[in-house]
Order: sequence, then C-alpha cells, then structure tokens
Amino acid sequence: MKGIVEPDGHWRSYLSRLVCTSCARVYAADAIHGLCAECDRVLFAEYDLGALRTAMPRPNFGGRQLDLWRYRELLPVRSAQHALSLGEGATPLLPLPARVATSFGLGHGELFVKDEGRNPTGSFKARGLAVAIARAAELGIEHVALPSAGNAGAAAAAFAAAHGLSCHVAMPSDAPRVNRDEASAYGAELLLVDGLIDTAGRTIRERAKNEGWFDLSTLREPYRVEGKKTMAIELAEAGRWNDDWCPDVLVFPTGGGTGIVGMWKALAELQELGWIGPRRPRLVVVQATGCPPLVRAFEAGGDRAEPWPNAHTQAAGIRVPSTIGDYLVLRALRESSGTAVAVSDDEIVTARRILSRSAGVFASLEGAATAAALGPLLRSGFLGGNERVVLFNTAMGLKDAAGL
Repeated sequence: MKGIVEPDGHWRSYLSRLVCTSCARVYAADAIHGLCAECDRVLFAEYDLGALRTAMPRPNFGGRQLDLWRYRELLPVRSAQHALSLGEGATPLLPLPARVATSFGLGHGELFVKDEGRNPTGSFKARGLAVAIARAAELGIEHVALPSAGNAGAAAAAFAAAHGLSCHVAMPSDAPRVNRDEASAYGAELLLVDGLIDTAGRTIRERAKNEGWFDLSTLREPYRVEGKKTMAIELAEAGRWNDDWCPDVLVFPTGGGTGIVGMWKALAELQELGWIGPRRPRLVVVQATGCPPLVRAFEAGGDRAEPWPNAHTQAAGIRVPSTIGDYLVLRALRESSGTAVAVSDDEIVTARRILSRSAGVFASLEGAATAAALGPLLRSGFLGGNERVVLFNTAMGLKDAAGL
C-alpha cells in the first residue's frame, strides 16, 4: 500500500511541539514520547496555528481526498508517504426523521447521527489508530501494542498491517468474537486476559517494557487523540464553518474519553484559527449504569474519577473502569457547560431497537447508548426538546448483534 500521492509542496503538517496537559512541560515533537516524564499525565500535540492562519485564512480543502487526511495541516504526520489510508473518516451525518426525533422527545428539535460505523474495521477507533500508527511508523517504531475492549485492537491490527509493523493486542477473554477474529485476521498477536480492559492494560505495559513494544494505550501517547479530533472538524465542515449551524449538543458514548477530548481540542484549534466563531456545542458523556466512573466524578464535582468496581455492561466499548484522561474529559464537560449521564443496558437495547426499526440505523450498543440518554437529559432539563443534537454511533451494529 502506498501513501497518499501529493506533490511535495502540497503536504505540510504544522505540528510544532508536545505539551503536558497538566504541568505544561514542553517536549520536542519529533522524538518518541508517551506520557509526561515529569508528572505521568497526557501529552497534547500543538500546532503553529499562527503560521497556518496566515497560509490558510479560511478553510480550503476542495479537491482533496475524502478521508481524515484532508485535514493534514492539523495532523501530526509530516510526510505524505506515511499517511496510509484505508478510507477512514468522512463518515456521514445522518438526519433522522422527525417522527424518530419525536419518539425520543425532541419534537421541536433536530436529531442527527454521526455514523462512525462506516469507518474501516467498523468503528471510530480507525481514526485514532490511523494517525497514531502512521506517526509511529514515521518515528521509526516497529512494534506497537495496546489493550482493547475490542474495536481499537481490530483497528490497530489493520493499520499496523498496512504499515508493515508488528502489533500486539490484549483483550478481555469475553470481548466480542468479531473483534478478536478481526485482530487475528490482520496478523496481530492476540493476548486474551481474564478480567477487563484495565487488566489488559497492565498486561500490555508489562510486556511492552520487557519486549520493547511501543504502548498505544488510550491517551498514553499523543497521537490517537489527533485522529479522533477529526470528527469535530468534519462537523464544522458539514456546517460550512458557520456558527449558525453549530450543533447545540454532542452526545458521545465514553470509555477512555479520547473522542470527547479530541473533539474539544479540535474546536479550540478551529476557533483560534478563525475558521469558526466562539459558539460551541455542549458535550454529553454517556456511560452504562454498570460502569459510570466519569458520571460519578462529574456529579461529585471531582477532577479525577475513581475506578469503578465490578464493572459490567453489554456495551463492551464503554466497560472501562478507569481512564488516565479522566481530568481532560471532566474539564471538557465543564468548559462546554455539558453533563454526564448513565443509562441501563435495558435502555440501551430499547434505543437500539428504535434506531434500527424506525430510522434504519443499526447502531452498536455503545452508539445506541447515546439515544438512550435523550430521555434522562430531557427529564433533567438539560435538553428542552428543541435543540439540534448529534448522536455518535461509534461502531456498526454487526460488532455485537445481541439484544435484537
């Protein structure tokens, strides 16, 4: 597979440095880094937005390929030859029929689904892993590893195969069979563990240290979040960079939190560039009642989320007892005047059935959780019923066909 064919002068990343999101320590962008060496917190990629604003005063992506690499200036990969595409990004924003919006309580509003199940390997994880593995290859890394509830492992395996890297994935032994089969099909070493994704994470960190693998765990390196942020850039482009179209609310199923964190980061970058105005959507984190550590922390006013004991839910992608980026998720919720809500598995299954049978959208359980959250959001008064709301279906329904 070849990288995207572009004349040399037409490809530029404005990546300038890495900065710790906690202590603000600065790191060179073109060296290999994981967490901050000073405080073990998350590193963010920063870009020379002043130079980009001069070069592109208004967003101009006409004529570029329809994948996430169209936003190359705001992505960290320096060379077109490493920007291997399997078709990730450019997912549809589907307007749901008014009768469906009404059935969920938004009788005077607009309801959309950003259908991330259209990505390679069937989930939004393709965005983050496309960029993280491209950057790993560019920096000379040959062995990548990560824990996964399922979808990230499949995506990592696919992009590692495309780049010719070795990939090692640890999953809970009860992860969805299709994800286990996908990771193996792409040639990854699959390590099944007794426990949840936190146990898989400990396995990867131990093996990575001993065997020289680079750890691609959620937010433990700087670049998966850069791929995920393109969801927000696509929404801005879909609205023609016009504040008048800006969604009022984005509802996102959240485990590790990279999607929420990445989109909030992108919106700040776009505003600084002057490509969008100051209007921002309110962000909503959705978790399952059997595993809602971020919901508990948000409701308690905390900055960190304690691990959730005995985590359980049918929605494997949000069965995440703890996340290293908890403080970033909680910060984004508060800065956006957003909220966090937990829904039961029964509510998720019911919402999935409505989306499938009334709107023709076969959502993953995680994606259906966002529709299930509309009821609690309306009852609490967070939604009034007349907003423009975007739900994120983070994976195709075939990933887990239970409950229909």
